[in-house]
Amino acid sequence: MLLSLVNQYLYKMKIYTKKGDKGTTGLFGGTRVSKDHIRLECYGTVDELNSWLGLIAGFCQEEDQNYLLTIQDYLFRIGSLLATDSDKLIKDLPKLPKNAVESLEQQIDQISEQLPEMRSFILPGGHESSAQAHIARCVCRRAERLVTSLNQSIELNSEILPFLNRLSDYLFILARKLLTDRNIKETKWNPS
Repeated sequence: MLLSLVNQYLYKMKIYTKKGDKGTTGLFGGTRVSKDHIRLECYGTVDELNSWLGLIAGFCQEEDQNYLLTIQDYLFRIGSLLATDSDKLIKDLPKLPKNAVESLEQQIDQISEQLPEMRSFILPGGHESSAQAHIARCVCRRAERLVTSLNQSIELNSEILPFLNRLSDYLFILARKLLTDRNIKETKWNPS
């Protein structure tokens, strides 16, 4: 029922409403907050991460593209939970599947088996695709820090933080895979 209401709202939604012209925005539930509120920082950073994943997917093989689409769906779910201030509405929103973190761990393990053993720190770069995956990893870590701060003042879905933590690990491994797929050597950090 809630999703049909959301779909009706989106169908009728105009791109601009002018309601935010004075620096406030509405949470899903009706509360108006400042645009620099921690909730907006959280779901805005998750949205930024989601956009990076959309860009990275264009460089990936089909299997990785499909998995990134799944992750993007999960990030939309997280964003909606972060943007909602009503416990009643949150109950009806789509949650992360119980196996979302485990799925990331399986992907990390599966990809890691195909990669050369890591014996030193690796500098981000080597190819545009790998560099973008590293940027996404950093954005994911920022999202995790912000959500940690929000979680200290309100109780969030317990799956969000472990998912973001594991997602940053996945993005690190994906960055390495993107180089391996192109037969590009990683640049090892060699401290002088």
